[in-house]
Amino acid sequence: MSETVFPAGDLMKGKRGLVMGVANKNSIAWGIAQQLAAQGAELAFSYQDDALERRVRPLVESLGEPFMIKADVTDDASMDACFKQLEDKWGTIDFLVHAIAFAGKDELVGSFTENTTREGWRRAMEISAFSFVDAGKRASHLMPNGGSMVTLTYLGSERVVPSYNVMGVAKAALEASTRYMARDLGPSGIRVNALSAGPMRTLAMAGISGGKALMKTGREWSMMKEDTKMEGVAGAALYLLSDLGFSCTGETLHVDAGFHAVAVPDIADE
Repeated sequence: MSETVFPAGDLMKGKRGLVMGVANKNSIAWGIAQQLAAQGAELAFSYQDDALERRVRPLVESLGEPFMIKADVTDDASMDACFKQLEDKWGTIDFLVHAIAFAGKDELVGSFTENTTREGWRRAMEISAFSFVDAGKRASHLMPNGGSMVTLTYLGSERVVPSYNVMGVAKAALEASTRYMARDLGPSGIRVNALSAGPMRTLAMAGISGGKALMKTGREWSMMKEDTKMEGVAGAALYLLSDLGFSCTGETLHVDAGFHAVAVPDIADE
């Protein structure tokens, strides 16, 4: 697969922000970060633990001097420290990219009803939905001049996707949270939106039983008959995070080659 090249420019020149959720070079968060950097943004990256830091640091270093902050979204003290470091370094920020989600593999297979546990439900909701509310609250305190926030979701929040299970429910909560946050933060000039990307070859997709089949179906059923492209997702994020996205808030923007709008696939005449 050829390396993605992101258009350069100055749409984000003078803007600073935090990217949460880069796991490897195939992460959607990394694609977004590359596009933001190409447009002149200054970036900080959060990481959960030392093992993830070692994996992500080489990527971050490719963009210049790395600014990396440890942040465990399940721990208030860790989040306090993360945003304190942001404030100490920059004072204010302009944007937040949230790409954090988790559910146990045992709950991403088979029956949602049978396989969802109390602990699994709590964990998926806390990490996949509440983490955006918490990070958004903290980020908003560093946005006195307004700003923009984007989180990542998936169509399994709106429709039943085999084996997506509790993650689909968590993503539905995430999208509802996006709307409520948009209402609360709008008067402060802060826009809050979600990107619903089609199936892509990421760690998240690899963790879902039948992920390869989802990729194939997404391509064959989509209006454009193609895989979702990183350039499209990163470009949509750039629109929402830059001044191009003025007046757009509380939105879930689908970037999936039109798959979300299809009710029945094309059927050949018999």
